[in-house]
Amino acid sequence: MEKPPFRQNQVCGSWLMKERLGTGGFGHVYLYQNQETSEKIAVKLCRLELNAKNKDRWSREIQIMKKLKHLNVVTAKDVPEEMMHIALNDLPLLAMEYCSKGDLRKLLSKPENCCGLKESEVLALLNDVGSGIQYLHENKIIHRDLKPENIVLQDINGKLVHKIIDLGYAKDLDQGSLCTSFVGTLQYLAPELFEGKSYTVTVDYWSFGTMIFECCCGFRPFLHNLQPVQWTSKVRNKGPKDIMAVEDMNGEVRFSTRLPYPNNLSRTLLEPLEGLLQLMLKWDPVQRGGGLNPETKRPQCFALLDQILNMKVVHILNMTTTQVHSFLLSPDEGLHSLQQKIETETNIELLNQELLQETGVMLDPRKPAAQCVLDGRGWDSYIVYLFDKSLTKYSGPLTARTLPESVNFIVMTAENSASPSQE
Repeated sequence: MEKPPFRQNQVCGSWLMKERLGTGGFGHVYLYQNQETSEKIAVKLCRLELNAKNKDRWSREIQIMKKLKHLNVVTAKDVPEEMMHIALNDLPLLAMEYCSKGDLRKLLSKPENCCGLKESEVLALLNDVGSGIQYLHENKIIHRDLKPENIVLQDINGKLVHKIIDLGYAKDLDQGSLCTSFVGTLQYLAPELFEGKSYTVTVDYWSFGTMIFECCCGFRPFLHNLQPVQWTSKVRNKGPKDIMAVEDMNGEVRFSTRLPYPNNLSRTLLEPLEGLLQLMLKWDPVQRGGGLNPETKRPQCFALLDQILNMKVVHILNMTTTQVHSFLLSPDEGLHSLQQKIETETNIELLNQELLQETGVMLDPRKPAAQCVLDGRGWDSYIVYLFDKSLTKYSGPLTARTLPESVNFIVMTAENSASPSQE
């Protein structure tokens, strides 16, 4: 007997279907909520028209999902018994944790992100997705379809966490084995796949690098207005450190080793991030990622990623010029040393510097300069406001209450600006 067609708002015992979350290559994903406990889960149903090969991929995705457990990879859940009957065929359902903040594509599509995400958002993505990819590779799994649509956001204790989803194209990888099947989303696909060549985990490096570039600048790195079959022949001969290609009005392709401006990255982060992209966007798949570190046996790109994430950076907003100055701090650097750097760059003498936290509280001279950095990482830092006491009529420590209205306006403008000065 044929199963009845799937109906909107279908009730499965205590579970109510709320909405369709999306459609993938193999099936549809629906949001279900338990009417008794309010628990929400995402349920993926396989489409009827899958051929034998794709049915095998569907089953493999469920097998892979069930054996993975990592904060940055979406978690598989047990399918509630009441839902077993809604399967459209003889293939099993896939139940997953529900991530309520949408996917990375939704975030990138917001008008305010047309020139890329905020620096803190870029670094959070590097941390989360990089960790998830390394976990998959350590478990001998190539994702093969990394793209913004397959990165979802979840609110965990007030913090947005990125999670990798959709392992329908993922492949178990025995150490040293090569894959030759052509899969994945074209715009984020590594170039060797267009040529039908064998490939390894480095295809995920290319996809990740493409996403990083897009998150920094708002568009993909290589001739983003063309389809991959059009741009591969034009980009094939790029230099080993080129991370961007654009076509001018005469049809000539111009390459660059630098990230384009405007973007929302501080000067301190630009160079190391460009170095990371230079490793991940190498055309040669053997050289891509920089190879393995002979001592740690880890890919060089992930060693550099760790260095970037462990940088302690403080952002100083000069209230006189409204420019943001970013400083890289050494592990035990004192506040006096930071103030000397500030004096060199801003010409505000150390004795005339007044440094205030966002709350209006002065920085403590007895504590290290890294007191401005939350959780020991620069990407969790916040702006410190710098005042030149020689230019203010106020005596004694400045506080948020004593700031004149015009200064408060400058503070709001600086905080909301799309791209702080990198000078």
